[in-house]
Amino acid sequence: MVPIDIESLAAKVSASSGIAAKQDIGTIAARLGLQGQQIAVGDDCAALPDGDGYLLFAIEGFMNEFVAADPWFAGWCGVMVNISDVVAMGGRPIAVVDAVWANGEAGATPVLEGMRAASSAFGVPIVGGHTNIRSERGQLSVAILGRAKTLLTSFDAKPGDVLVAAIDHRGRYREPFNNWEAATDAAPARLRGDLELLPEIAEAGLALSAKDISQGGIVGTAIMLAECSHVGIDIDVTAIPLPAGVSLDRWLVTFPSFGYLLSVAPKDVADVVTRFTARGISAAVIGAVVVGAEVALVDGESRAVVRDHTETPLLQLGRQDVAA
Repeated sequence: MVPIDIESLAAKVSASSGIAAKQDIGTIAARLGLQGQQIAVGDDCAALPDGDGYLLFAIEGFMNEFVAADPWFAGWCGVMVNISDVVAMGGRPIAVVDAVWANGEAGATPVLEGMRAASSAFGVPIVGGHTNIRSERGQLSVAILGRAKTLLTSFDAKPGDVLVAAIDHRGRYREPFNNWEAATDAAPARLRGDLELLPEIAEAGLALSAKDISQGGIVGTAIMLAECSHVGIDIDVTAIPLPAGVSLDRWLVTFPSFGYLLSVAPKDVADVVTRFTARGISAAVIGAVVVGAEVALVDGESRAVVRDHTETPLLQLGRQDVAA
């Protein structure tokens, strides 16, 4: 096995475009005055108290280059990634709406077909939206409403927990992007069954904190989770399962179609991991939640800090009732 240059790997991951893009969240949130609101900002969805549970409200927008290069898949992702945000918080999706800009009906058709295919596969209806097919440039955003009985949040990872990564390896890259696609050819029944895993984990009290692995990859998502929870995270790069033929450096910044990080108490790890692996999804302990503010890569005795969120905040967000 080739030795891992942990310092070079940390530097490369730290400079990734996916992590850099997350920096914009804090800038915009500050302009909107979102810090300190009653509804915490920085999670995968806004969680709105509703009776004995929570309504979950989220939106995703997509890079113009992505929509132009792969419009059908962009449409599919418009539904899929919103569902992932709801599921990451222990919720179940209710419905989505879309906003589509395109140059004529021909420009809009593949995006709409991708959305329709995902809606059918996941069993989540599209119930409206906004359309402009007289635009020179294609753009896409999709919003979702869901509901949770018991929340998983980005704010409740605790020192002493372990970090579990659950990712569906049964896929391939959707080149040239770092999108790992493991859903478009899967049976709808399997997809819908997989969506139940995180709500069931939340309702069984097996975890309090989780986050879907997004454009920042495993490391970028860990940084956001650590910052929101005011903790540090050590990621053991030797413990990360890799799909066949995929390099570690690319996998660390990959956006998987089904991928979550969970902060789990050691006593509950076996139960959590088994729930995923029983459905053919890779799940493993890949690190530890620790006191502090550093997110680091570790390899035996070697340790390299990717980011200290106290010194260099990424989101500049978090729940205000948590002491820094």
